Amino acid sequence: MKKPLITFDNVTFQYHSQAEPTLHNIDLTIYEGEKVLIVGPSGSGKSTFAQCINGLIPYTYEGEITGHVKIGDKDLINTSLFELSFDVGTVLQDTDGQFIGLTVGEDVAFALENDEVAQSKMKEEVNHWTKVVGLNDFLHHRPQDLSGGQKQRVSMAGVLIDEAPILVFDEPLANLDPKAGKETIALIDEIHQKTKTTILIIEHRLEDVLYRSVDRVIVFNDGRIVSDLPADELLKTNLLTEQGIREPLYITAMKYAGVDLGTATHLSNIEQVQAPNLKEQMESWMKKRTQVTEPTSFPPLLELNEITYQYRRNDRYVLKDVSVLFKRGEMLSIVGENGAGKSTLSKAICGFITPQSGKMLWSGEDFSQFSIKERADKIGFVMQNPNQMISKKMIFEEVALGLTLKGFPEEKIKERVEKVLKICGLYSFRHWPISALSYGQKKRVTVAAILVLEPEMIILDEPTAGQDFKHYTEMMTFLEELNKMGMTIVMITHDMHLMLEYTDRALVLFDGEIIADTTPVNVLTDSELVKKASLKETSLFTFAQHLGMTDPFLFTENFMAYDQEVRLK
Repeated sequence: MKKPLITFDNVTFQYHSQAEPTLHNIDLTIYEGEKVLIVGPSGSGKSTFAQCINGLIPYTYEGEITGHVKIGDKDLINTSLFELSFDVGTVLQDTDGQFIGLTVGEDVAFALENDEVAQSKMKEEVNHWTKVVGLNDFLHHRPQDLSGGQKQRVSMAGVLIDEAPILVFDEPLANLDPKAGKETIALIDEIHQKTKTTILIIEHRLEDVLYRSVDRVIVFNDGRIVSDLPADELLKTNLLTEQGIREPLYITAMKYAGVDLGTATHLSNIEQVQAPNLKEQMESWMKKRTQVTEPTSFPPLLELNEITYQYRRNDRYVLKDVSVLFKRGEMLSIVGENGAGKSTLSKAICGFITPQSGKMLWSGEDFSQFSIKERADKIGFVMQNPNQMISKKMIFEEVALGLTLKGFPEEKIKERVEKVLKICGLYSFRHWPISALSYGQKKRVTVAAILVLEPEMIILDEPTAGQDFKHYTEMMTFLEELNKMGMTIVMITHDMHLMLEYTDRALVLFDGEIIADTTPVNVLTDSELVKKASLKETSLFTFAQHLGMTDPFLFTENFMAYDQEVRLK
């Protein structure tokens, strides 16, 4: 019989700064060696639950806790944070905030240095764990110089080296490209298999986590556990959509086709899922769907001709002869692996960096002659890391800053700021200090601060990273509304769902070059392109291939068109 390792007995927790508890009467047991996925909308209590396990509650985040939490045989309240660190290792969502060493080797060795482990033993352990996570060739690199996926691996090695029996991963996929995300889930699974460690994964991207099996999926909402089921059982219900959590796209497709999920087996494994007459039902549904309409034509807005850029002389070129036309009123995505040049391209457009060669034209005018301020009047840019954009202490002040600097009257500022805060799901927090917000909430503040200025074109770097499905949908619905009013929306994203659902055009970057400029469906059904650009084939296409459907491409295309119709209703 498995040994209980984490036990919550009627646990309620309320932060000192809050009027209501964040966790309500949590009763839960997690057993030794389990791998558990924890999902739920933002503010549902997932992170608070995890902080009760790693000891950040009550030792860093203070509040009133009732009931009992036991980690192994240790009582949370009577165990110091230091003592708990031997039992629980945590890999944070923001890996940059977890680095301590100047090199990868130093960072991974940090825990052993604190334990005064002999240097020979330390080097042996560092070599072993960096080999496990595939980073033994990067020991002398600065962690900050690595890609998002590599940074995640450094954090993992630094936690694994302590050999804690419990590992907590807080949104490990939030800032990773699809390939790196897939590799991270595979690596977590490999660690689980080899070490028999108990693993908790907190993540919004449920479909991506299910790339490898989990023992249970625990669903949180409003500080309570609303479901605790094996993945296959959970996917047979409507619980995920009812709680505002995105279910796998192929599950939605089965529901649209009227498949009785109660009769299905292996629902969480896309390559094994089965149900009576499944292929026939999917084929029959597809035949009823209308063909996809021709894309709308848009007038030119911003033209780039042979843009080339390198950060330092003799460095590799980050952009190589990039030529592309952005059209007025379109909504497009820019995709590619970490380091492909996506963010650099947006910085060149906004004037933050000056290309060594090439031309830019805005409605036929030489754009290179525009100052950063003049460009900012036309193009809004929302950076990936919200902490790099925030300059005020309070939410309302931050969102109002641009309008204040432009000299708008107070009444107009209040009206526009409140409207945008409501759309971005931040209105109830408008008088809060920004320091009290989560990473995902800060992200929404920075988006609101740009949207309130109503530019002609907006570039968003990972707009939905760390967002739950509800706020993701609210944000994208708002962007769609702006787009219908004529605003050009450009999204740099690792989210293949976002690209498929909301954009009609995708630019694929690889090693500083645009290697594809086509529809999202064309991108995600081209296995060569997916592999080269570190993307992830859409589960719809994989599902259709698994079933042996006659035209997986058309099935994917028809599903996206139908799904858009459903969402618009």
